[in-house]
Amino acid sequence: MTDLLADPEELAASLGVQSTDPKLMWALTAASRRFRGAVRHPVSLVAGDAFLLDGNGRESLLLPAAPVLSVSAVTLDGEALAEGTDFDWSAHGFLRRLDGVWPERLRCVGGLYDHGYALIPEDIQEVVVDQARALYRIDPGVQTKTVGGQSVTFGTQAAIGVTAQWTAAVERHQLNRGDRP
Repeated sequence: MTDLLADPEELAASLGVQSTDPKLMWALTAASRRFRGAVRHPVSLVAGDAFLLDGNGRESLLLPAAPVLSVSAVTLDGEALAEGTDFDWSAHGFLRRLDGVWPERLRCVGGLYDHGYALIPEDIQEVVVDQARALYRIDPGVQTKTVGGQSVTFGTQAAIGVTAQWTAAVERHQLNRGDRP
C-alpha cells in the first residue's frame, strides 16, 4: 500500500520545503508505513477485501481490519450465508453467527468486506506529519552533531522514535486481536 496518511503540503509548509521534495515524500511514506505497522491494519479505505478466517467454536470472529463499513459476502465451507439470518457484523470488526457458532476449523469462513477510512482521522494525520518531520530532520542514530562552533543534540524522540501523542493515536486505532507476541 503506497497511499499516504497525511497531506504532503502540510508537511512541506511545516518544513519550509516543496511538497515534491524527494526526501519529504520518503519521510511521509516511511511515517505512513510505520503507523500502519503499529496499528496492524491498512487504515485507508479498502473496498472488496477478501478474508479467510479460522473458525473458533464461538458466536463471534474478528475480521482482520476495522472500521468495517460493509460485509458483502460470507461463506462457510464455500456455501453462502445470508446477512441477518446466518450472520451479522459490526463496525468494530465482529462477525457474529446468528444461528449457532462458527465451527472450530481452519480456513472455513470466507467473504468480502469494505473497511478503513475514506478520510483519514485528524489525530492520525497529525502524528504521521510529526513522525515524518522527525524523519526528515534527524539523522538516524546521531545523538550529537558538531559543525564549526554549533552543536546539536537530538532529543528523546530520536532515540525512541515516537512521541507520547504517537503512542496514544496508535492505541486508539490499533486492532485488539490478542495475538501480539
